[in-house]
Amino acid sequence: MFDSIFTKSSPDELITARRSYSGSALFSYGFRPFFLFGSVWAALSVPLWIYAYVNGIGALGGMSAQEWHVHEMLFGFLAAVIAGFLLTAVPNWTGRLPVRGTRLILLFCLWAAGRAAMLLLGQIGPTKAAVIDCAFLIVLALMMWREIFAGKNIRNMPVCVLITLLAASNAGFHAGAANYEIHEISEHIAIGVIALLIAVIGGRIVPSFTRNWLNQQKKSPLPAQFGPIDRISLAAAGMGLLGWTIDARSNVVGAMLVIAGLLHVLRLARWRGWLTGGEPLVLILHVGYAWLPLSFLLLGASVLAPALIPPHVALHALTAGAMGTMTLAVMTRATLGHTGRRLTADAWTTAIYGLVVAGALLRVLGATLLVQFYMEVIILSSLLWSSAFALFTLRYGPMFFRPKQ
Repeated sequence: MFDSIFTKSSPDELITARRSYSGSALFSYGFRPFFLFGSVWAALSVPLWIYAYVNGIGALGGMSAQEWHVHEMLFGFLAAVIAGFLLTAVPNWTGRLPVRGTRLILLFCLWAAGRAAMLLLGQIGPTKAAVIDCAFLIVLALMMWREIFAGKNIRNMPVCVLITLLAASNAGFHAGAANYEIHEISEHIAIGVIALLIAVIGGRIVPSFTRNWLNQQKKSPLPAQFGPIDRISLAAAGMGLLGWTIDARSNVVGAMLVIAGLLHVLRLARWRGWLTGGEPLVLILHVGYAWLPLSFLLLGASVLAPALIPPHVALHALTAGAMGTMTLAVMTRATLGHTGRRLTADAWTTAIYGLVVAGALLRVLGATLLVQFYMEVIILSSLLWSSAFALFTLRYGPMFFRPKQ
């Protein structure tokens, strides 16, 4: 029993096992249910929060509407997309079979139960809701640790550490209901973890996919290989985000975040994104990653000069901008590739990208340049952003229910 759990499979065994799967296509790979329902949740939960905000409804699901919105973006929508990506990528990293069938169904049910618990928190109580909601990320983290150790893939242990921290921050978020400091630290840990996941994983896929496309188009120069600048950039981001979690008002932390932002601008420039304008599916990866250094710069500026750059503007550059755009960039490409379709963006996919970028830009710029229309900006930017995920659901949803072509 334990040999089957903690050993790699040969390439032939993997091919045979994958072909022998006869269950539902929806639960044949992790990206299918989690990308689909993660996008559905993004499309529904944001308008729900906007409705509460506009109508002065102070609570959603038994907690303040603002806290519910933050929680469901970080630990509902984003946690689902992260799970879908990792459950699909880790088998490639480890040479082991993917989590699918009954195990994937049960994991998905934990995520869905968490969303129901957060809507019914007032009825079932905060303790039960916390236990139900926290179970998903805890189980996901344990699965990732097991797969990494079983596949002897020590190189990707940092990803497991980050998922474990995300699970811990969710528990802290619930515990912080009675303690503002714990609540704020937990929220900052979650945001920092997701930002680092974008930096780490984005640093692999953006230059790799760009290099592949440029080679096909016979264009040069190619993206730079991973090197000292990448290591320094990642270290600077980690230190800046750690400092921001500990003391979000320190000028030293603000300076660290600005330095991290500048380093990531340099890192992104080395990937030659300006050569990819002919394929939106590749270009959007660079656009999505570009939000990350911009977010670091704005976050640092909000610490150094909060009267000039309000903290919520910087946070939305990081969440609506970097996280929203990168998730759609990854979801569209991974779905096309893993369902056997051509890796090119059609008009619908390009529209998805346009909506999410427009929503994030309006949220960031409108909150500073159009202060007199703040309510209108919030409503329109949120609708644009959530519409991107609604369109993803409509365009890509049928693909998740069909076997790979």
